Order: sequence, then C-alpha cells, then structure tokens
Amino acid sequence: MKGQLKDGDPMTYRVAVTKGYAEEDGSTIFGDIGLSRLTQAGLEWKVLPQKMGHLAADQLEGFDAALVLGAERVTEESLPAGGRLRHIARFGAGFDAVDVEACTRRGVLLTNCPDAVRRPVADSAIALLFALAHNLVIKDRLVREGRWDERAAWRGSGLDGATVGIVGLGGIGLETARLVRALGIRTVAYNRSDRRREADALGVEVLALDSVLAQSDYLIITVAANAGTRRLIGERELSLMKPTSRLINLARGSVVDEEALIRRLSDGRLAGAGLDVFEREPLDVKSPLVAMDNVILAPHSLCWTDSFTDAVSGSVMESIIDASQGVVPRNAVNPEAWAGHREPQGAGTAHVG
Repeated sequence: MKGQLKDGDPMTYRVAVTKGYAEEDGSTIFGDIGLSRLTQAGLEWKVLPQKMGHLAADQLEGFDAALVLGAERVTEESLPAGGRLRHIARFGAGFDAVDVEACTRRGVLLTNCPDAVRRPVADSAIALLFALAHNLVIKDRLVREGRWDERAAWRGSGLDGATVGIVGLGGIGLETARLVRALGIRTVAYNRSDRRREADALGVEVLALDSVLAQSDYLIITVAANAGTRRLIGERELSLMKPTSRLINLARGSVVDEEALIRRLSDGRLAGAGLDVFEREPLDVKSPLVAMDNVILAPHSLCWTDSFTDAVSGSVMESIIDASQGVVPRNAVNPEAWAGHREPQGAGTAHVG
C-alpha cells in the first residue's frame, strides 16, 4: 500500500498519522498498529510527509483526526483555522506535549490509551526493580569483558526485607503496586489526590511524599507529567533518600531533576537508578549517566512489547473509529470538547495502493 489519500468524496473522514515513528506505507517502529482497521471502517489515512517536533496547522489542514505516534507537540498553533480537525488521538497514555486547554477551546477532542499501557509499563518497573536489586546489567558486562574477578564488588542488595515506594497512584502506579505486593514486598506510596481506598485494597501504605522518599529502598516514579509534577523529585527530595536507595523513573524526564540525580549518583549519596526517560531525548551519549555502572538506561521504550503494540493499537483505533461515527470515545481526556461535535462524515474511499 502507498501512504496517499485517494482523491474522492471531500466528506470522507480523513486521518493524519504523524511522521516521527511511521513510514509512508504505514509501517512503524511499534510494528503493525492496525491502520487497516481504519481502511475497513471506510476512513482514509495518510502519513504526514515531514517529521516535525511541533505539528503545524498546514500539515493538519483537511484532516478530521490526527494520530500522534510520538512526542510531537500539539499547540493552539497546530490547529487549523478551518475547524475541520476535531480529534487528536495519542498513541499511548501521556499527553504532556498536547495543549489540552487549546484543544478544548477549539472543540478538538483529545484521547489517549491509559488502560492499554498499564500492564506493559508496570512490567517494565518490575524488570528494572529486579535488575537493580541484582546488579544484572553490570554482571552481564563482567562476563562479556572477562572481568569475573570483579564480581564480588557487585553483590547486589536484593529485595528481601526491602521497602518499595511508588510516587503516583494512577493506573500505572496501582498496577505496579499490585505486582510488587504480589511479591510480598512492603509497599508505600504517595499520590497528590486521595487514592487511599485503592491503596488499602492492595495493602499499600499511603504516606506523605517526604516519608515515602525516606523509607524507600527502591523508589518507582509513575506520576503523570504536567506543570504540577515538573521536577517533583529535585535536590531536596533526593536528599531525603537513603544512600543505599535506588530510583526508577518510568514517568517523564521532566519529573526528576536530572542534574541533581547525576550529582547524587556520582558522589555515592544514591546507590543506583533505572531510567527509561530523560529530560532531553535522545540522551546525549556524553551524559555522565552513560558511564555509570550503577545506572540502567533504556531508550524510552522498555515497555514496547508485542502485547503493548496490540493493546495500544486496539485502543487508539477504536477511539478514532468511534469519533468518526459520532460516538464519544471511551478514553476522552476532554469530553467537554465533544459538545457541538458535528455529525459523522460519510465513509468514503479508504487508503489504497
């Protein structure tokens, strides 16, 4: 198939797919994301011709929906003046790069896929938890580099008797807590809003942030990224953690003061870290983090598995098809933007080759 819209009925529902993670034919770094479902539903789709960090209004002109695959920013300037664009569909849970208020003012619905990412990201947290507890990555390196005589220096801290702290008890945080508690590990947590009932059901102690930081042997960060959580974990917060503690960040790089984290890892005031996100991505290969044996790094893709792709693809395609048929999608971030939504456009000729 070729990634081009077929000239036809102007009333056909049209979907723009952002270029960052996709090729013209619709293949992506995630694998098959199910664009054929749009075709089968009578919708047209097209991968945008240019990769841009900030989506421009002229790129989205003439489209009813935009499927945002990566970290492309959507601001008020991204929304065409004509008003045809009515739906931004995020391939994933995070929407910190989208100006939700601007979308709402302009009557543009925003959807995400929170349910689909919960288990894959929670599994990633457990993977980093075990890897840090047993110094897995450095031990792998010792074998590959013939450094067996150094293995005594990397004994590992283990998980027996440990306390795991979770910052952020949204869907991902609660799923992570469920998995940690299933291991019989004491779990404490902090959430900005009241999630005590859900935490109690899992046997998780809800504490103030400072107490969670002070008590955690392993701290897992799963909060949503927004203005209220920017550098939530800064120099002061890191200073409250035990020197033997390890930090895991699966949220966004903006949530942790990266320079402060580097300083504490460098001088031994923090034992280690597992990071799948960074303040600037891709991470500069000259970053001090790259040379640290007590840090495990992943390229913001640790949760990318076959099941992740299947779940997120199914969720995002359902949202797009529902919106095209005049149905409020299940995962609407700003459902108030649906008010006054026009009638669904008739199905026309789908994406063809």
